[in-house]
Amino acid sequence: MTLQEQIRSNRFRSSIVVLGFVVLLLVIAGLIGLALDVSLGAVAIAIALVYAVFALVRSRSMIAGMTRAKALGEKELEPLRRIVENVSIGAGLPVTPELRIVDDPAPNAFAAGLRPETSYVGVTVGLLRVMPKRELEAVLAHEVSHIRNRDTYLMTMATVFAGVIALIADIGFRSIAYGGRSRKTGGLVAVLAVVGFVLAPYAALLLRMSLSRRREYLADAGAAEILSDPEAMALALRRLELDSTSIRYADASTAHLWVESPTDRVDSERRGVLAMSGLFNTHPALPDRIGALEEAGGFRLPERLSDDQPFAAELGLM
Repeated sequence: MTLQEQIRSNRFRSSIVVLGFVVLLLVIAGLIGLALDVSLGAVAIAIALVYAVFALVRSRSMIAGMTRAKALGEKELEPLRRIVENVSIGAGLPVTPELRIVDDPAPNAFAAGLRPETSYVGVTVGLLRVMPKRELEAVLAHEVSHIRNRDTYLMTMATVFAGVIALIADIGFRSIAYGGRSRKTGGLVAVLAVVGFVLAPYAALLLRMSLSRRREYLADAGAAEILSDPEAMALALRRLELDSTSIRYADASTAHLWVESPTDRVDSERRGVLAMSGLFNTHPALPDRIGALEEAGGFRLPERLSDDQPFAAELGLM
């Protein structure tokens, strides 16, 4: 199966997952209607729609705020802009995504935006100080692949749906907890509703995870295709694996956007044995992603990474 066929197949599966979000939202609204009042279920749906529209309209600025991604002046970091432009041309994007900088020592990058024309790529200062040019190009190609594949659109939608479901479930739970249950319903219905309200946010989280993991493999493969250099992406992932610096402003709601999740490593240490399954990780393990690139490209990474000069030296940021 070619890369384009895999992307189309993944888009179809993603549509099924998005449908799952819609079904889950309707189930929560139905539980509110059964346990409390039908009119309250209708109100819950109305609140969900208003919240969703607001979140989608404001998603670009909200993500920039949560990640601390700052816009640049027209003449700032021109060499880095040229890399983003070249990678975007290689990916066939109609426009070059905006470049933003995150003042953080951890090496990482992300992409955001509902459409390619309004998307942007965020790069941490730490990534520029760690990555040589070849590996930095691969990371940027990975993020541009997310934009080309419309991953940023789907992941934004998934984040909004997850937030809406959590909000509505919380409203239903609090309504029952504070004596809002209708006298016409029995205790069993109330118990089922409470269980549904408690589990719904976790179900939404798992649905969101199912979208992000496969997409990372495809974006890695996309970067290899754009640059015709799968080893560069594997080297970049190995360098990220060896670095122990964590993003200072890591947020679970945006963790899925980064090339390496800023929360998976910390969360795994806290969860202990449960983390061994990787059930709640937003990304596949870095060694698994490296192994997939090695297998597809027919190479093996060297034991030691190169000591090439980080790209930040060219920008005067060292």
